Amino acid sequence: MHKYILLVVCLLGPFAFADQNPNVSAPSNGTTVQSPVHFSATAGSTSCPQGIASMGIYLTVGNKTFVENGSSLDTDLDVADGTYTSTIEQWDNCGGASTTHVSYTVSGSGGGGGKTLSSLQASGGWAGWGELPPNYSICTSCGSGVTWSMKRGIKSPSMSGNSAEYTIGGKTAYSDVLWNNHLIGPDSSQGMPDPQQTIVPPLHDFTYEIYFYGDNLSLSENLEFDLGQFFDNYGYLFGVQCQIVNGQVWGLWNPSKNHWEPTNIPCKPVSNTWNHLTVKFERTSSNELLYQTVTLNEATSNINITYPRYYTPGWYGLVVNFQLDGNYKQQSYSVYVDDLSITYE
Repeated sequence: MHKYILLVVCLLGPFAFADQNPNVSAPSNGTTVQSPVHFSATAGSTSCPQGIASMGIYLTVGNKTFVENGSSLDTDLDVADGTYTSTIEQWDNCGGASTTHVSYTVSGSGGGGGKTLSSLQASGGWAGWGELPPNYSICTSCGSGVTWSMKRGIKSPSMSGNSAEYTIGGKTAYSDVLWNNHLIGPDSSQGMPDPQQTIVPPLHDFTYEIYFYGDNLSLSENLEFDLGQFFDNYGYLFGVQCQIVNGQVWGLWNPSKNHWEPTNIPCKPVSNTWNHLTVKFERTSSNELLYQTVTLNEATSNINITYPRYYTPGWYGLVVNFQLDGNYKQQSYSVYVDDLSITYE
């Protein structure tokens, strides 16, 4: 027996070591913190010659909230008040994994002062427009080229019992439908016309959160989610689209160049189930559009891309958009939306 143990030690050599768990520097065990909660960790050593592949955060059991490639992570997550035991996990390139658990209490919002407009899919104020190729100028009466409808108060499929159904059809390939709702400013659906123009200009941080469901999402060329801020004759139109056909990646709207720019961040929504999307944007102190993060089905990816603002004389307000894009056959399809909310501060 002793000879066998000695033989194993000799074969392993002096450089063998056991895998070590992640080193978590924030939040600290047993502390009380405010939301957003700052998470910071570095990977422990690994016996895998190829090293660490990625690290992630399970905010609660089974809820993989954030993943970052490499041997460290550093991020802020919005967390509701309560007591949590979260798991920080590292994955190596040999299929191994190890974890560290951290317990903490969240109390207070951190003074962000954010306000949330909830259940917007059930709100009045929605208007739809068609967009026909090749120019994609909006039209209210587009003939048979593109057709659309929106129905509120859908009980099934629904999460809240009050979802909305958005439908696109028509005969002209690659036609789109844009739905728009004025949240703050003229024609506000939320009772905030802001005639003195005091609400919109100070706003700088935004979160677009939505649940969406489709029987066959592969019929969609793209699914688009936008938020626009307009004041002082300038516009900040934050837009992301899930490019289901073109690469299954997220695309970003560059308003200063009036076109979409693809990223390498995957977008693979699942049909016949509710997909949960959260996108965070910021109007920076230098008045640029900063795309911060996109989270689809609890997997978060950092974007950190900025674009310039653009000139929009006379426009004012905060608006939310949702858009369906037709495919090469302009096949009809529907997408159900629930728990659509916009948070701003």
